[in-house]
Amino acid sequence: MESLNRSLSLLFIVVCSLSWVSASANSHDDFLECLYSYHPKESSSITQVIYTETNSSYSAVLDSSIRNHRFSMPNTPKPLVIVIPLNISHVQATIHCSKKHGLQIRTRSGGHDFEGLSYVSHVSFVVIDLVNLRSVDVDVENEEAWVQSGATVGEVFYRINERSTNLSFAAAVVRTVGIGGLISGGGDGLLFRKYGLSVDNVIDAQLVDANGRVLDRRSMGEDLFWAIRGGGGGSFGIVISWKIKLVHVPSTVTVFSVGRTLEQNATQLLHRWQYVAPNLPNDVYSLVAISTTNASENGAKTVLATFTSLFQGDANEFIPLMQERFPELGLVKEDFIEMTWIESLLLMNGVSNETSEILLDRSNRYSLLPPSFKSKSDYVREPMPEIALQGLWPQLLEVDEGGIAVQNFIAYGGIMEEISETETPFPHRKGTLYKINYNIGWLEEENNNSQRYISWMRKLYSYMGPFVSKSPREAYVNYRDLDIGSNNYYGKTSYKQASIWGRKYFKNNFDRLVYVKTKTDPKNFFKHEQSIPPRFH
Repeated sequence: MESLNRSLSLLFIVVCSLSWVSASANSHDDFLECLYSYHPKESSSITQVIYTETNSSYSAVLDSSIRNHRFSMPNTPKPLVIVIPLNISHVQATIHCSKKHGLQIRTRSGGHDFEGLSYVSHVSFVVIDLVNLRSVDVDVENEEAWVQSGATVGEVFYRINERSTNLSFAAAVVRTVGIGGLISGGGDGLLFRKYGLSVDNVIDAQLVDANGRVLDRRSMGEDLFWAIRGGGGGSFGIVISWKIKLVHVPSTVTVFSVGRTLEQNATQLLHRWQYVAPNLPNDVYSLVAISTTNASENGAKTVLATFTSLFQGDANEFIPLMQERFPELGLVKEDFIEMTWIESLLLMNGVSNETSEILLDRSNRYSLLPPSFKSKSDYVREPMPEIALQGLWPQLLEVDEGGIAVQNFIAYGGIMEEISETETPFPHRKGTLYKINYNIGWLEEENNNSQRYISWMRKLYSYMGPFVSKSPREAYVNYRDLDIGSNNYYGKTSYKQASIWGRKYFKNNFDRLVYVKTKTDPKNFFKHEQSIPPRFH
């Protein structure tokens, strides 16, 4: 009987698979016909922005902005159609036709997506790629800009600096991050301790909702405007553009970056950093990158802590500040380098030998991470004891030669202490000492062994549990992590199930996000494995 049941189960799976293939083929043809007929006068226009698997450039288009190659394997589910809109009507047409023919939409803005949710789905789906909607319109006089979601952080920095060297935007550090995804999830960076997150500096937006309506802040209402500024992408609609508030940067900034190994008291220094960095002046951004190196005295592998800070001011002010607040680090005058704001961005991206035009390069060729990786995040509210740090090092040292592990400790504090955690969906504010971003990367030829590295990451994450935030154990939505929970593939997700991951990202703001979703997209058209569900879906 057990053998018969197993055979019937396998038969059911095969039948379902064949039905899915047949349905996909029909959906594909019907969807394309719908697109062509949506605006008959624009049929030639929309033909230019549609890519199917019969197009010779389909694979190149799909792979063009995949930053994590573990989601570009031969067995990774592929979209039936990729639409690269040139205007809003192309977005509206894609939404209309996807709804009509039962296809899911995934939207990507050409940046980083830690779990591939913007271009991978296990049901029939279409990708809207916003790469052609990436204009940056800077208004220096009013210190504002309209930025389309397809722009990268590098493009935004470059275009603002092109108009004024003393204005910028509170955005992420990495130049290839997509601005649409960044703002959708929060957005911390070099300026956030002084000016807040990216979402704290958004003053309007243009969104296409599930009914194809184009809404701005006034017409969408304050609830929806609140939700899209940090509630995660892919839940409420497709944001075409953001109106951002520009912030002031000085003509000179000062940077230092010094490494200390375990043999040079890295453990004690990192322990002390936890008390110092969150209380530094708002003008200081502070990061510690933890990696491994073969630079110990006997040539053996050891842990390296690289302490990096950027100060919005000159060295004459920064040197005495750091020598007073963090004398244990032993900084000397030669460690401090003065430069312009735009030069500091190049330095932080590892491209300081390039000109500023490199910020316009959307490729991943200068990435600081290997092509395939797994990431996780934590928020720390009480300093970790030295013994906890000492227990962390053996785990980092056990990573084999095929993997590269880097853990980033990013200091919070500053103005983040003063902004209410309900101001936007991003809740990790007052009382947060620092954020940890865990990364394990490997070369593409190691993808067959990816589970080994992912298991290592899960073990490390488990070890850190007692030392980080609790009830909930908080996480950053822009570092998507399906390990902490997910919706069902077909979107039939209960509020209770979604709460498991939702409260880690949004704490009590999750309930308001669900309320907004229920009001604006009750049929749950926009969905993915970690999208906000409507309350009674």
